[in-house]
Amino acid sequence: MGLIASDNFKIVIGLGRTGLACARFLAKKGISFAVVDSRANPPGADELKQMFPAVDLRCGAFDSEYLKRASELILSPGVSQKASAIQDAVAAGVSLTGDIDLFCREADAPIIAITGSNAKSTVTTLVGEMAKAAGLNVGVCGNIGTPVLEMLDQPEKDLYVMELSSFQLETTHELRAEVATVLNVTPDHLDRYDNNMQGYYQAKHRIFRGAKHVVINLDDALTAPLLSTNVNTLSYRLGKPDFSVFGLIEGQGERWLSFEFNKLLPVSELKIRGSHNIANALASLAIGHAAGFPMDAMLGALRSFGGLKHRCQWVSDKAGVSYFNDSKGTNVGATVAALVGLGETLSGTQKIVLIAGGVGKGAEFFDLAAPLQRFGRGLVYLGEDGERLAAACGSLEKVAALSMSDAVAKATSLAESGDIVLLSPACASFDMFSGFPARGDAFVDAVGSL
Repeated sequence: MGLIASDNFKIVIGLGRTGLACARFLAKKGISFAVVDSRANPPGADELKQMFPAVDLRCGAFDSEYLKRASELILSPGVSQKASAIQDAVAAGVSLTGDIDLFCREADAPIIAITGSNAKSTVTTLVGEMAKAAGLNVGVCGNIGTPVLEMLDQPEKDLYVMELSSFQLETTHELRAEVATVLNVTPDHLDRYDNNMQGYYQAKHRIFRGAKHVVINLDDALTAPLLSTNVNTLSYRLGKPDFSVFGLIEGQGERWLSFEFNKLLPVSELKIRGSHNIANALASLAIGHAAGFPMDAMLGALRSFGGLKHRCQWVSDKAGVSYFNDSKGTNVGATVAALVGLGETLSGTQKIVLIAGGVGKGAEFFDLAAPLQRFGRGLVYLGEDGERLAAACGSLEKVAALSMSDAVAKATSLAESGDIVLLSPACASFDMFSGFPARGDAFVDAVGSL
């Protein structure tokens, strides 16, 4: 007779790095488990067989009857729970969770949880640096790179700073974060959510469940949760501060990062550029303040923070033109933020030449038209949805490119002295590259070859 739910038998759905981390965790706990993956030869299969030769690995179409034998399904973020076999198992009473819940059941240290359509990696990294400056032994993990379960193999931390995607949050029930925030909500991954922003929004807002402190972006109404009165709230905005609000104050000939009515740091002392990065700095200060970090430690970390690779990263200045790599801009909201953030640093006749295109993930591109009209000199487009993107971007000069080196060469031809050439694709990269890092590296290499 087969195993039944009461046998505490788990099935991990989806291999890759997260699935392997789940397998190692379950094995260490002495829990019986199997692994299934819809792919014929999933990444990590050889490693799984080497580590756990007795574990059942089933590849190919999911078998609903097999999934029903589990007490719990542990879903990797890349796998949609809408698969019919998964839905059948859930309907039969099998619980559904993910690696975040497994982590939360084991970890004792408090968690700072950060999500958003854009900027979450930058803010997560910066908050981690602030925690280190405050003298804390911090683990930075989640969607940013290190699977959360791998953190349990390290010495105990004082604090975890966790970047979470909507995919991870879909199966998260037990987070209970010390501080939680949704930085922003713009259309992304709509192919996962049947072109329904409501589903995407609801997944993001699961981060607030059980949170003790909440940080809200007052410039984005979609970041504000419905909260009970016993939850402590801090906010930030790119405007004047107020009680319990971080913001900007004009004074002494420049803008200052401020809290309530106190100036904290001149914007000119930041190494990261653009209004979107000012917002990231304010968000990080609000999160750190909610977590109890000393202000001096946070400001010190902020002064030294140079930003993340592939995220509005300055690459080079050549012949009076500045080149920026924002390959991580994989959705329209990210590219709009980069255009506005960098555009507002320009003066006179200076403009931006944008390189964009790739896999649009079902998104529309019309929101690019306004910032390109305001700040753009030209658009160089490439990739699977490049033509569709270009068609949505108004009347500026547009040029098609066949490769990244071709795109950089054509963007350079369009640019004038004082301009910015910006790679911010508003699309995923998988039509032409292995991922956004490879795309960004190709841009950097092409700039270096000019």
